[in-house]
Amino acid sequence: MTTTIDSTQKLHLVFGGELENLDGVRFRDIAGLDVVGIFPDYASAQVAWKAKAQATVDQAQTRYFIVHLHRLLEP
Repeated sequence: MTTTIDSTQKLHLVFGGELENLDGVRFRDIAGLDVVGIFPDYASAQVAWKAKAQATVDQAQTRYFIVHLHRLLEP
């Protein structure tokens, strides 16, 4: 039985900030966005996202997102 290893990187970006309102995704201050980091897989990105989301639970306007960078980099 042959096992193949997927050598592609599945990069994910975690970032967030304060939204203008809860009906959309428009940030109040783009210069003040919190870029948490770039992660090598979804699982580690989700751990970082969850930590930031839970730390800001009392700030109703603040949201954090995971962006699948690897999808943007594929031709």
